[in-house]
Amino acid sequence: MRLSSIINLAVAGISLAQSDQKPLGPQPKSNKRPNIIFILTDDQDLHMDSLKYTPFIQKHLIKEGTFFSRHYATTAVCCPSRVSLWTGKQAHNTNVTDVNPPYGGYPKFISQGFNDNFLPVWLQQVGVDTYYTGKLFNAHTVWNYHSPFVNGFNGSDFLLDPYTYSYLNSTYQRNHDEPVSHEGKHTVDVLASKAFGFLDEAVKHAADRPFFLGIAPVAPHSNVEAATLDGDLGDIGDIEKAVVFTPPVPAERHAHLFADEKVPRHPNFNPESPSGANWVRKLPRQSPENVEYNDHFFRQRIRTLQSVDELVDGLFSRLERYGLLDNTYVFYTTDNGYHIGHHRMQPGKECGYEEDIHLPLIVRGPGVEAGKVADIVTTHVDIAPTLLDLVGAPIRADFDGEAIPLGAEEIDAAAETRHEHVTVEYWGFAASEGKLWRKGESRLTLNNTYKALRIIGEEYNFYYSVWCNNEHELYDLKTDPYQLHNLLHPDEAAPTEILGVPFAKVVSRLDSLLFVLKSCKGQTCTRPWQALHPTGNVQNLKDALAQRFDHFYGEQQKRVSYDRCELGYILDAEGPQFETDGLVYRHGARWDEWV
Repeated sequence: MRLSSIINLAVAGISLAQSDQKPLGPQPKSNKRPNIIFILTDDQDLHMDSLKYTPFIQKHLIKEGTFFSRHYATTAVCCPSRVSLWTGKQAHNTNVTDVNPPYGGYPKFISQGFNDNFLPVWLQQVGVDTYYTGKLFNAHTVWNYHSPFVNGFNGSDFLLDPYTYSYLNSTYQRNHDEPVSHEGKHTVDVLASKAFGFLDEAVKHAADRPFFLGIAPVAPHSNVEAATLDGDLGDIGDIEKAVVFTPPVPAERHAHLFADEKVPRHPNFNPESPSGANWVRKLPRQSPENVEYNDHFFRQRIRTLQSVDELVDGLFSRLERYGLLDNTYVFYTTDNGYHIGHHRMQPGKECGYEEDIHLPLIVRGPGVEAGKVADIVTTHVDIAPTLLDLVGAPIRADFDGEAIPLGAEEIDAAAETRHEHVTVEYWGFAASEGKLWRKGESRLTLNNTYKALRIIGEEYNFYYSVWCNNEHELYDLKTDPYQLHNLLHPDEAAPTEILGVPFAKVVSRLDSLLFVLKSCKGQTCTRPWQALHPTGNVQNLKDALAQRFDHFYGEQQKRVSYDRCELGYILDAEGPQFETDGLVYRHGARWDEWV
């Protein structure tokens, strides 16, 4: 079932029994500012139709809220994506680019100074009570949770490594208490109890102060059993030996469901011919036994999501009984997407293809149109500005994103003015989370550093990327929605023209756009064409294709390239930078270096 079918099913309505439980207590008067509940799942896909299997999410969110159909992660892995989401900054500006030290994880978040400078701290500064339960960041562990404690929350109950992904042996750490193991209990059920408790606590003060409640279940991430390394996460070789990936584990009551479901057989699922670039293009086709196992992996994922679906239903039942439903925004998204068999890849993420970066984002709340599908481009770095805007907090000048319009009229107006691009970036390894099927096969692929962009307009829909080995990719998703034909690969036939102009003209514009975006800061990240054309006469790709700019883009600009592959953001490996090597277009045939 395609995404459009899921949305149509939800909008048509789903008959589900309403809870007739008694009210939980006195209903507080609505405060002037709204409350926010933010649900952040882990590794949830959009392109394998995971929302099809969650009837409560369809009932409460898709049918009654707005589905943002072009929402993207900017980094397709857990910790960098989450830090970008909670700070409003691209990963190249947070320098949290991995899940573990030295380039990422909770210790890197702390060393970069974000414990005093991220969303919950900003919310508290304007009088919002803040609560959070579930996974916050990778490498937030039973050894370092107090070094220091996470700032910014009135109440918190965090999942901790090395037990974050152990579905039946999770460890949570509440406020400043010591960690508590929940061996034998399903982690999402433990989380639901904590989330409902925080909601009960927040409601006590909701008449006077709005609240923010973050809920981050680990589902449908793989189950991971990690050896205890005495607090030292070790190097990559140690991690590969110490970490065992298996399919996610559903609650027992859901283990029998969806017995006949399989990964949707889209054209890029285990294709006969190789696709992609770099290491992806070298992958062998998966055997029937491999595909059968991966179908089981998929079924386990949608089974684990049933607990999340029940959690969503429980939240809405409580909001309704508390009388807060009309003054509460509920956001639902995930940190990154997921692939199983796409481009012949084993279960995992970390790539720039649609399966890994194109995500669900659903919002329900005051002024949000029910059943609407919004096709403006939105990203995770837009989330923090959006939430601050909702509670009347000032928007920070150093945000790399901009607030997402939520009302129908605002969304329609934004279609004419909003940015049409997404900055995608990644450093380090890609991990296979399924079985290893060949002797000597490694779970980790180290050469997975790249910069990319997605750009979507009325007349075009492109993905353009440059890998750290300087291999290039370009897909025209209008004609190739499954990204099977890399137009820049020598084995593929590139068109002579595209968008009515020579093919090379489009490539030069996309490369210059990426040249700006790969190191952009602040407003330049949302208005990159203005960095190239300060007079404001170019607002989008269509404008940039004007013939008078051919020499500027085709001959003058330097190209995106890498000097070498690195596992983290090391500036002298990243090739030319726009701030020092780029050019700005000026009228009168004059070319000035950007300084």
